[in-house]
Amino acid sequence: MLLTNMIMQATPAPAGAADQGPMGSLATTLLFPIAMIAIFYFLLIRPQNQRAKKHKEMLGSLKKGDTVVTSGGIIGKAVKITDDEVTVDAGEGVKLRLVRGMIVEVRKLGDAAPANDVKAS
Repeated sequence: MLLTNMIMQATPAPAGAADQGPMGSLATTLLFPIAMIAIFYFLLIRPQNQRAKKHKEMLGSLKKGDTVVTSGGIIGKAVKITDDEVTVDAGEGVKLRLVRGMIVEVRKLGDAAPANDVKAS
């Protein structure tokens, strides 16, 4: 900013240009930070809040019997649901107690498997 101020002082104002005064320079000085805050809000903060809201809604609609995918990649069926924990049956008698927030995806009973999954026969 110091370099910009020195250049602006060194160059003469064009003929007929009105003096901006202190309010004009204040407006141009504040324009860049306000624009950066707006860009950060619309590109980073707002999308993150929307993703968090969808995740919270998904966890709120979790029911017994739904197939869940955890953040560690474990797929199982929700057997018991409490406020903070979900017990997941991972098959072959393996039951895992998980923190509810670690569930990444909920697959309903009628959802089809992805096309690239190989079904065991």
